[in-house]
Amino acid sequence: MKQEYTLTLYTEDKTGLINKIAIMFLRKKIALESLNVSTCEITKMYRFTVVIRTSPEVVHNLVLQLEKIIDVFKCYYNTNEEIIFGHLCFLKIPTAAVTDNEPIEIVLRKMGARAISIDKHFMIFEVSGHEKELDDLYILLKQNDMIVEFIKSSRIALSKSGQGFKDEAK
Repeated sequence: MKQEYTLTLYTEDKTGLINKIAIMFLRKKIALESLNVSTCEITKMYRFTVVIRTSPEVVHNLVLQLEKIIDVFKCYYNTNEEIIFGHLCFLKIPTAAVTDNEPIEIVLRKMGARAISIDKHFMIFEVSGHEKELDDLYILLKQNDMIVEFIKSSRIALSKSGQGFKDEAK
C-alpha cells in the first residue's frame, strides 16, 4: 500500500546531483510531491528533503540505491508520524481587503500571519503551517478575490527521534 514518505539526503555540493537524483526517481516512476534543498547543520553539506508517495518496499530499496549509486552520504526516510514538518507561504493582499474585512483579519490572526510589508495598496504576510492549512487559507482568500500574489515553500522537516546525521557522521 502506498503512503507518504519524507526522505532526507545529506550530500556535498556536486554539479549535476539534482539531475542524478531525479533520474533515480524517474526510473522507479516515483513522482516528487515536494523537493527542498538547503544548507544544513554540517559545514559544506546540503540537505535534500524529498516527499514521495510509494510502498515501504520501494522506498527502502530507493534509499539503499541513493546511498550506493549517487554521491549521497546518508539518506533517511520517515513517515509523517516520525517527523515534525511544515511549510511557509507569503501572501500579497490588497490593504483595503484586510482593513475593511474583519473576518479575513480574524482568519489571518488565527493562522499566526505576520505582516512583513505594509503600504497603502498592498500588505504582504508570512504564514507557516501544514500544507492543508495553507491551501485552505489560499482557497478562502482566492474565493474572496483577495490574492494578488501567493507562494508556498516546499516541505521542511526534522526527525522527532535520533541525534541526526551530524552526530552519526563523527
